[in-house]
Amino acid sequence: MSPKLDIDALRALCAISDCGGVTRAADHMALSQSAVSHKIKRLEQQIDCQLLARRPGDSLFTDAGQELLDRARRILSLHDEALQSLSRQPLKGSIRLGMTEDVTSSDLARVLGRFTRVYPDVAVRTQVRQSLVVQDQLAAGGVDLGIMQIFTHQVQPKDHVLSSERVHWVKARDLVLDHVKPLPFLAYDEACFFHRWAQECQEVRTAVVLQCASSAGIASAVRAGLGVALLPARFVDGDMQVLDGTLPEMPEITYVVRQGAKRQSHQVNALVREITSALKDNPALRIA
Repeated sequence: MSPKLDIDALRALCAISDCGGVTRAADHMALSQSAVSHKIKRLEQQIDCQLLARRPGDSLFTDAGQELLDRARRILSLHDEALQSLSRQPLKGSIRLGMTEDVTSSDLARVLGRFTRVYPDVAVRTQVRQSLVVQDQLAAGGVDLGIMQIFTHQVQPKDHVLSSERVHWVKARDLVLDHVKPLPFLAYDEACFFHRWAQECQEVRTAVVLQCASSAGIASAVRAGLGVALLPARFVDGDMQVLDGTLPEMPEITYVVRQGAKRQSHQVNALVREITSALKDNPALRIA
């Protein structure tokens, strides 16, 4: 008999990648750790191939496991889309989505457009806010789903990780700083995720001289010499001077998809699958 790929095992494989390990994947799937391990071992036996590295310090997956993972996401996406299109009870309702401005510059618009075509009776209402605001909205039940940046060490077991990125202190090359005075800081707004960290680290004094909700706007202000900023690596260019080593190093940030604890629904789960399968591990659709 020819080997077959079990859908539940493929889901477990993806969960291990998304959650960062078998234990967290088990929590995410509401299964025991042994149940998840059994699914993977059975899949390995069926295809006669080792998928998990299982050695301390190694990456989670073998080369074969990584190859299957990439295909598993596409298989699951098509599988779920086919089931939904044939279902006698199509998804209906609404989803309140909160996301940061950085995410809007990714290919998420195309993903949301595809989701709307597949599920025409689900209305997605999107709000663009700062990460701290989206986190508060998720906790309070103001949004059902959030796509945002957090510190990598703050990733929760049920978060779906999309990508990670370094953040750098930058200024214009010809801007001379007076280190006796507070640094002229370029902030996103009053709830600026980066400025909040700079204030809490207590190793540098800042004074906000400009607020702009757009990363492109902050980058433009840096080039103009208006002040210093904390910018994700992809916005840093040759016209800027990176101040790493002279100012406190900001922890790495990670972009995640997080569901609100107060709203679990089939339509929200479907949108999570659509976003993660399209954006994760796909350089052409990258966020960071």
